[in-house]
Amino acid sequence: MIKPLRGMRDLAFEDAKKFEYFIDTATNIAKKYGYEYLETPILEESALFKRSVGESSDIVNKEMYQFIDKGGNDVCLRPEGTAGVVRFFISNKLDRQDGKYKFLYYGPMFRYERPQKGRFREFHQFGCESFGEESVYEDYTIIELISKIFDELNIAYSLEINSLGCSECMPKYKEKLVEFLEDIKDELCEDCQRRIKTNPIRVLDCKNQNCKTALSNAPKITDNLCSSCHSDFEKLKELLENSGIEFSVNKNLVRGLDYYNKSAFEFISSNLGAQNAIAGGGRYDKLVEFLGGKPTAAVGFAIGVERVLELLELPEQKREGYYFGAMSKEGVDKVVKVAKDIRKDNRAFVEFEPKKLKAHLKSADRQNSRYCCIVGEDELKNDTIWVKDLEEKREFIVSSDEFVKNI
Repeated sequence: MIKPLRGMRDLAFEDAKKFEYFIDTATNIAKKYGYEYLETPILEESALFKRSVGESSDIVNKEMYQFIDKGGNDVCLRPEGTAGVVRFFISNKLDRQDGKYKFLYYGPMFRYERPQKGRFREFHQFGCESFGEESVYEDYTIIELISKIFDELNIAYSLEINSLGCSECMPKYKEKLVEFLEDIKDELCEDCQRRIKTNPIRVLDCKNQNCKTALSNAPKITDNLCSSCHSDFEKLKELLENSGIEFSVNKNLVRGLDYYNKSAFEFISSNLGAQNAIAGGGRYDKLVEFLGGKPTAAVGFAIGVERVLELLELPEQKREGYYFGAMSKEGVDKVVKVAKDIRKDNRAFVEFEPKKLKAHLKSADRQNSRYCCIVGEDELKNDTIWVKDLEEKREFIVSSDEFVKNI
């Protein structure tokens, strides 16, 4: 028997309903904020992610599904969504036009890592990316948008924020941090020792408990911000406080990708164990330029769909649509014809195998249909349809013509 590959899984039944409900809810809310749907390819040049995510990141070093295709191109399955949206933005020359652009996306991403609860090798993200808006009000609005999605879904969360500084204050801070890390190098794990040279900021995000203890006195970026970054961060906190969105400042929050600057944030769930981040994002004003475009302000986020599905409760599913069945072979042609007319505006399921009434009622109940519509011997003779409303528990007989007209 052939099974799904390790870390991959099928999405069906209850999970599929939750997925559709989440995507519909998140999409509808994002569109109210001015975002429009964009779909980028699952397969991209590997260079796109090496330049955007960063050569030193674990995603590039360990986790990308990377290969040489039959044309000799170095390609990979996308490990995250932002870089592809930025590539689209540049390749369509939107960076050279005045204006502000907002895109939403959702779809599968791929990372070759150890599968565990809440983490798969194929996973889904829902995200939004905003281009051309420098104001910190946009950072706040992005956070507000995410909170609206989780509030609508009745998902509890806590919000952590930080500032990563800019090209003026970050280099000076990195020098202080590297000096501190060199002094405690022997207390750090192998990954953190390697990151001192390649990406020292990522050391702050290490989950190793020994590293956390050793880093407790590390210099903090929020204590080393330039006046502009400090002003923006204070404004962001003020906007969140005034809107009633609770948050805490996590001075070690750095996000997992290299392209962030200034504001960074994560939404956390206390009901997921170790893999507890359900959404995250921030500002990345340099990424468009890094990938060959004109300097463009940008801010965005991504939601980890699989983790959200673990927390999501579907609203009560109302009965809907029509179940059609026949009690003899002669009646099947009739119900097929009627169902075709019904499907113009309604959901209709047809059972092609003749069954007794009790069996049809059970099948209609399993389909969660509102109406069970049956053609038996008398109905064939009189050109009628027997109907039972499974919600109101009433039944009636109606002519075939009247049935189609009234429905």
